[in-house]
Amino acid sequence: MLEKIIFLLCLLPALAEQLCAPDASDGYKVRLSIRTALGDQAYVWNENEMFLFRATLAFAMRNHISGEEFGVSNIIVCDETPRVSFWFVVTLPLNSSRLVDKEVVEEAIRKSRGRINSAFLLTDKTLEFIGIPPTLAAPVNPDTPPWLIVFGVVMGLVGAGIIILLVSSLVKKRKQERKTGDDDIEEETRVKPVENGGTNEGVYNMSFSDDERLTQM
Repeated sequence: MLEKIIFLLCLLPALAEQLCAPDASDGYKVRLSIRTALGDQAYVWNENEMFLFRATLAFAMRNHISGEEFGVSNIIVCDETPRVSFWFVVTLPLNSSRLVDKEVVEEAIRKSRGRINSAFLLTDKTLEFIGIPPTLAAPVNPDTPPWLIVFGVVMGLVGAGIIILLVSSLVKKRKQERKTGDDDIEEETRVKPVENGGTNEGVYNMSFSDDERLTQM
């Protein structure tokens, strides 16, 4: 009986590994660019780093599916290359011969993408899950509602237009008053009444001059 149990324990991991293969229907390919991201401070990818990756994936699955105790053994990795790329699949905790649906794995990764990236000091561009789009930054909610901003801009434009109209009408009115004042001054200068015994030569009448000439003759 004990031998059968040991045989099954050895057989289950082997069967699980067969579930992982390049281009697997429920698998994902991972590509890491450690040298590109960290330069001279790049670390060496080894078994310990792979264990950390499997642990972070197990955390992401636990975080996404509450009540399921995913472990490192549920993250099966295969087709690993020296350029740090590999494929992985996720098995169910209670049935290691059955894979978790690809859509569920994608949702779990997207939900914990920041934690996964930070574990390896990488970003979405240097830790790529092929087939899973990069996570988008959360939209920033402004403290002031957008409608209030638009309302303030519109009211500002209306107020500026009213001020411009008032100033232009005031300037026009002052110009008209100044023009009227200049016309009055010009009229007063052209025609001056006789004051204090002053003389006013008037207009010379030629008819009186001709009568005086005839009388003298």
